Parts: sequence; C-alpha cells; structure tokens
Amino acid sequence: AQRPRMRKEGQCHLQDERLAPVLDDALARARAAGVGRLLCCGVREADWEAVLALARERPGLVVPSLGLHPWCITGRLPGWLDTLERLLVGAPCGVGEIGLDRALEPRDDSDQENVFLAQLRLARRLGRPVSIHCRKAWGRMLELLRQEGGAPHGGAIHSYSGAPDSIPTLESMGFHISFSGAITRPGNLRGHLALAAVSPDRLLIETDSPDLAPAGWPRERPNEPANLAGVLRAAAEIRGAQEPGLADRTWTNAMRCFRALV
Repeated sequence: AQRPRMRKEGQCHLQDERLAPVLDDALARARAAGVGRLLCCGVREADWEAVLALARERPGLVVPSLGLHPWCITGRLPGWLDTLERLLVGAPCGVGEIGLDRALEPRDDSDQENVFLAQLRLARRLGRPVSIHCRKAWGRMLELLRQEGGAPHGGAIHSYSGAPDSIPTLESMGFHISFSGAITRPGNLRGHLALAAVSPDRLLIETDSPDLAPAGWPRERPNEPANLAGVLRAAAEIRGAQEPGLADRTWTNAMRCFRALV
C-alpha cells in the first residue's frame, strides 16, 4: 500500500543569507518530505520585508512572523516598534521571534525585557500569535508571561530547552511547546524528558533552519526545512508514537496555534 503523505509544519528562517543559494531546491526537498507549511520568522528590522516577500511569493507554504530577537536589539532604529506595527497591520503575520537570552554576552537584561514586553503587548493588542525564544532565563520568562497574561491569541515556545516541570505552567498560559533538531542528539536527556512531558495537543516540531541541524547533518551545510522529517522521527521514538499519527497531531496543533495566520 502507498504510504500516506504526512503533513508537517515547522518554524525556520528562510530569509537567512546562508539559505539563499539553495533556497528553491531546499523548498522543493521540504515539499517532497511532506512539509506543508513553514513559519518564517524575522529576527531584525533589516529582514522583515524579506520575510513578507517570501510569503507573497510562496502563498500557502510560507507563513510570515516578524519580531526583534534578543540577539538583534542593539542598534535598532528609534521607530522600530512603529515600523513593526505598520507591517503587522498590513499583513497576517505572527509576532516573533522575540524573547530573552541570558546566555548572550555582552547584554543588557533590562533592555531585553523592555523590547520583549513591547512586542508581547503589541501581539496581544493586534490579536496575533507569538513565537518566543528563551535561553537560560526561564524563571524570569515565566514571571513576565504570568504578569502579561500568557498567550491569549496563541503562542509557541520555540526550540524548548527548559525543564520538564515548567511545561504544565506554560501550557496553562496558552502556549504550545516546540522542539527542534536538538532532540535528535542522543545525549540530550533534558530535551527528551521535556518532549515526553508535553501534552499531545500542545506539541510542535520545527527545524529552526538554517540552524540547529539534526545529528549527522554535515556541518558545512545549512540546516534545511526538509529535516523536519528527522525531528518527527526522533519525537515519535521518544514518545513511543507512530510517525504518521504524530505528524497529523503536530500539524493540527500548529494550525490551531497559528489559526490567525492560516
């Protein structure tokens, strides 16, 4: 019997210059691997228009999301938030990738929080889902999300690296929990335990292409959206699930999480 086509959705950064020379072929490989939608996240002012252009050029495949990543807040223009709001009002976009990163050096924690909160509040005001980056800042992130009322219009915690016991709290605030190619690494016990702890209706998978390549991927090549198939395979093994069923489940979850955009 013919194997059923599996539907998958994943977060990535198609506008990244590392993908530019291979983008058309990489997207063809993603389609062949059963990837049905790609949430393409902008991370800096300079790439927001490029993300929107990719979504216009590939309707039904690329879903745009725009944000100022904590790595990119230095040097932002004075009117960055007004620009972001104008672009969001003009197109069905998510807000992200936004967040906190306490592993970044040097950094200004107060500035990170101010930029994050401004975007989180903008998403709430416009009724948009958010995509959140968090690294080594889980306690403070949970405090701020409680303070701000969670994700009333949907949200994903991108490439989750927190503790398993934080997951119920995040889920109760309206978040889906997403896992990347990091879970394909055999030594990532914390990630495996967290993946197993997520409720079935809150689980997402992603590649974060061109970063966070799965185990065994050549280091000289940018990670590709087609590698979502490998993330799915690892997630199914960790959770003791069948790949087709988990693909359908994560697709349904993604369509619900980002329902304002699709």
